[in-house]
Amino acid sequence: MAGKSGTQDTRAALEQRLGHTFNDRDLLALALTHASAAGKGPDNERLEFLGDRVLGLVIAEMLYHRFPEEPEGRLARRQAALVERDALARIANHLDLARAAVLGRGGHELDRANATVMADLCEAVIGALYLDGGLSPAAALIRALWAPLMEEAAGRPPVDPKTALQEWAQGHGLPLPSYETVAQEGPSHEPLFRVAVSLPGYERATGEGSSKRVAAKQAAEAMLEKVQG
Repeated sequence: MAGKSGTQDTRAALEQRLGHTFNDRDLLALALTHASAAGKGPDNERLEFLGDRVLGLVIAEMLYHRFPEEPEGRLARRQAALVERDALARIANHLDLARAAVLGRGGHELDRANATVMADLCEAVIGALYLDGGLSPAAALIRALWAPLMEEAAGRPPVDPKTALQEWAQGHGLPLPSYETVAQEGPSHEPLFRVAVSLPGYERATGEGSSKRVAAKQAAEAMLEKVQG
């Protein structure tokens, strides 16, 4: 395990990748402390909450200017794809946040490869950056890192699985899909939800995820495979 000097070096390298030297180094340390490692001490969940809102604001502004002819619905679908777990985890990996993170279970590699954990860290670091330097450095980082992702999907706005399933059902004269949370497991800092989706005439499909939203998305994807397969 790296000592204090190694940790400082690792976080200094992270500051270089972020393009910001923290005035309050404790903020960065807190952003990198996952709830699984915090015990009864402070963790990064509050910073994650803040970072999510900062990210949403900046992405919304980017989309507003990048796609001036698109209506609100298309912009909303683009934003949802850019701030979902997998996109955040991708950015976290680009920043190599796992190297500087403080995780539970002895820093097990499973945690470091967990997309949900990495996405949470990414939002928390954005929140810490905002508190330490204001909107300007946070927005600069977001614009630099998310612009390539935005261009990848510039051709057409993505359709999330729940929307796609709803449109399929309507096109086939069926009622709207019905979603139900059928199970919740795991500790509060790392919950696992199971959601089922039903359509008349088809066996229901289920999905799992760290939130009801993610589980419902997985369930919708599974149902789409059934009805379109």
